[in-house]
Amino acid sequence: MLSREDFVFTIGYDGPAAVVDNHAKRKYGKLSTRELAEKGLFRAAYSSAVYSQDPQEQRFVAEAYNRLTGKSTDLSEAEVSAFGRLFGVFLVDVKRSIVI
Repeated sequence: MLSREDFVFTIGYDGPAAVVDNHAKRKYGKLSTRELAEKGLFRAAYSSAVYSQDPQEQRFVAEAYNRLTGKSTDLSEAEVSAFGRLFGVFLVDVKRSIVI
């Protein structure tokens, strides 16, 4: 499994390896899910929430995103999980990363 920082800043995959944005990882890698969302880094924040497997964190990111976009913040479980499709974030078992 990738480290949290590698997972959060994965920008794609090259075969069995995750491609990681090293600049963003160094700059924002130590921030919490909440701090990432407050900075407007919603994809990274949602990735962090998915990695933690905490539904409350996922809900927080979805609500913060919806507040910013002016959408309803009353979210069902299905709507929260739809953010995985929106941001292209899913928990996958990758053991190697390529840092660029």
